Amino acid sequence: MNDDEAGQELLAAAMPGGLDLGSLLGMAGEMMAAHKAAAASAVVGSSGGGAVQISVTGGGEFTGVRLSAEAVDPSDIAMLEDLVLAALHDAMTKVQALQSGAMGGLDLGGLGGLLGGAGPGQGPGRS
Repeated sequence: MNDDEAGQELLAAAMPGGLDLGSLLGMAGEMMAAHKAAAASAVVGSSGGGAVQISVTGGGEFTGVRLSAEAVDPSDIAMLEDLVLAALHDAMTKVQALQSGAMGGLDLGGLGGLLGGAGPGQGPGRS
């Protein structure tokens, strides 16, 4: 069996009714619209009780940094570095949740099986 035949068997197993290209194109359009909506949104990651805030779009573009005076101690630069890093992690966690939420409403049908069950919110380390 060659690679093309194996791929067709995999598609047939994942989509018992056969491959509906119209449906597939419709899903691709929905996914693009969901991604566009998520990218147009913005989130703010923070740390230190809001002393450090990082603004980022749903598309992952960082748009701003806000530091309160209490976060800036010239004698403790390491603390500021840790606060900025924690705010970046918080921001990216929120972006991932935004993206998963946008994609979570889509019905991937048999395609979820093609992705090894790794649909939105699933995959390594997720359940």
